[in-house]
Amino acid sequence: MPLEDYDYSLPPALIAQSGAEPRDSSRLMVVHRGTGQLEHRIFRDITEYLRPGDLLVLNQSKVIPARTFATNAHGTRIEVLLVRELKPDLWEAMLKPAKRAKGLLRFADGLMAEVVNVEDDGTRVLHFTGGVWEHLERIGKTPLPPYIHASIDPQRYQTVYAKTPGSVAAPTAGLHFTPQLLQRIYEMGVELHFVTLHVGPGTFKPVQEDPDRHLMHLEPYEIPPETAQAVNQAKAEGRRIIAVGTTVVRTLESARENSLSSASGRVKAGVGETRLFIRPGFDFKVIDALITNFHLPKSTLLMLVSAFAGYDLTMRAYRMAVEERYRFYSLGDAMLIL
Repeated sequence: MPLEDYDYSLPPALIAQSGAEPRDSSRLMVVHRGTGQLEHRIFRDITEYLRPGDLLVLNQSKVIPARTFATNAHGTRIEVLLVRELKPDLWEAMLKPAKRAKGLLRFADGLMAEVVNVEDDGTRVLHFTGGVWEHLERIGKTPLPPYIHASIDPQRYQTVYAKTPGSVAAPTAGLHFTPQLLQRIYEMGVELHFVTLHVGPGTFKPVQEDPDRHLMHLEPYEIPPETAQAVNQAKAEGRRIIAVGTTVVRTLESARENSLSSASGRVKAGVGETRLFIRPGFDFKVIDALITNFHLPKSTLLMLVSAFAGYDLTMRAYRMAVEERYRFYSLGDAMLIL
């Protein structure tokens, strides 16, 4: 399908600049794949669509204060967005202005790093003098999406169950949950299990060309043995796997046993990296339902939703969301696809 098919018109006023309070008071559009029905609810009503034995899988990655500044040898100020830790003291980063980012960079608080490589996608590899994590806690700031112009509490851009540091963007479908709502879901007999996928900056990047030529940003993930075992047992027993967010979808579908062409919906525990680009035509084997937000036009996330819900139904839901003035993007409202 051509890229233009994934475009839609969105009034800027519908781009959420703050999250709903309390978190579970955001709006929820329920999309029924079988009938094409669309319902308008509040997020805490999600319990009415869950049933005992369901498996809810959440991404426990935590957003890190990855945005900071340095100066080069000539005193030029360089904006630094740390993207991914390759190994201790070695990081992939996005620098601006990139052409001025050469040689030794000096950060506040005495931290230093040398630019040791330029990747094909324009990112740089920085070798730090040490102590990156403790320095970030002092000099780094939470990187917010470019469409959020308001100042927000960094904790509001974390899920309440965030645990493992490493993301530069929040797995936003999880931002709607409160501890109380998760407890209610657990007491219903729904199993809660976690994976980790560290979200990279590519999540905000619209596709600029033919989708066939789009290269996804590499993102690391981990599936604990207990999560893999629970998913595999649920699949064997015909119980539903409900993914909280597109990051969970990509993690589970990337970790299928044998290969992506395998007919099995079983997943493997362990660590890995994924560039999986899901769009219409993809054969889902693991997930049965999806909780997600409303995504940017021409984005890989909108293509993933179109693959799962069906292109026509997805675009009808988005048109309805605009008409009903849902709030869009990271801090906006949610969609449950059944």
